[in-house]
Order: sequence, then structure tokens, then C-alpha cells
Amino acid sequence: MTVPTLMQNHQRKTYVTQLHKFYNELSQAVLQYQTEKNAVNLKEAGLNSNENVYNFIKTYFKVVQECDSMTDCFADEYKSISGVTVTSFDTNYKSFVLANGVSLRPIYSAYAGGGFANNKKLLNIGVDINGKKGPNIAGRDLFWLYVYNNGLIDDMPPTETADAPLTKDQREELYQQYCLGNTDSGCFGKILNDNWEMTY
Repeated sequence: MTVPTLMQNHQRKTYVTQLHKFYNELSQAVLQYQTEKNAVNLKEAGLNSNENVYNFIKTYFKVVQECDSMTDCFADEYKSISGVTVTSFDTNYKSFVLANGVSLRPIYSAYAGGGFANNKKLLNIGVDINGKKGPNIAGRDLFWLYVYNNGLIDDMPPTETADAPLTKDQREELYQQYCLGNTDSGCFGKILNDNWEMTY
């Protein structure tokens, strides 16, 4: 192996380690929240509005900065794996920077009525594992994690009735369609499928 290849492999491992750490912290916080509320699911526990989601973040994470939008907490621009500027996410939601340097933008996004009426997903969480530092690429340091009503964290729901955990095939399809495309989703599921390895 050449030195640049070794450096790329090391950097990928570093990104995955940081992502895995945040994933574990989020999983523990979700479980603790649901347990403390003595609830059977997250909606029943009270994660049913953006305000409640923001309070959840401020209670269970060490927040060092709160921003009215992604603009002040995240990098100015992100690229996709294919190098195209990503503009597919809404930046107009409250965001946070944690003491460990992670930037996150959580929003309550359970659909009722139009869209995915039967969807089990509750939260979309945009996570930049190293804040504003580079490379600012979706699938490298920017990921979208989706928290489902059952407390599991996975990739975006591929269908109206999908629930976590998604199947390997569902995650692979999301990876092919979105992560390798010009968007910001689908990469997290690939990492889950590949046992916490960044193989792309």
C-alpha cells in the first residue's frame, strides 16, 4: 500500500470511530429518555415536537453552542461523495454544537396526513462528526441518522411503512440511490451494513 492509501484508510477509520461514538451516545440517550418517562415508545415519552426534541438534546448531551439555524453550527457548504454540492437538506432549524465537537441538527419529522402517514420515523438528525472542520462531505463527516418510534437508529425509511431496523437490501438500495447519487442520505446504512466500516 502507498502512503496516501494508508492515510485515506486511517481517515476513514477515524470518521467511523467518531460516528460510532455519537451513535452510541444517541442510542443511550434515547433509551434513558424512554425509560425515565416509563413509556413504551418515544412518541409516548414525549418526542412529539421540535421543542421537545431540542429539550431532549439539551438534557442528554453537553451542548456548548445553540444556533437558530445550521448556518452558524455547520460548515458553509457540503459536497456529496461524487463531488456535487449538496443542497437537499433544510438548514432553517435549530442546531447544536456538542462539547466533543459534533454539530447536530435534529428535527421532529413524523408525518401525519400528507406524506408518510404510517411512517415509524420520528427524528431526522444531521450530524457533522467534526463540526465545521473539513472535508465537509456527506458520507465522510456529514451523516443523516433517523430515529424511529421504537428507539432504533437507522437510515431513512425507504417506504411509507418501513420500520427500523431496515434490511440490508433496503440500506444497500438507499446507498446506491442516495449516497452515491448527489444527495446527503443513504451513507449511514451502508456503514451499518458493513459492520462499522467505511468501504466506499
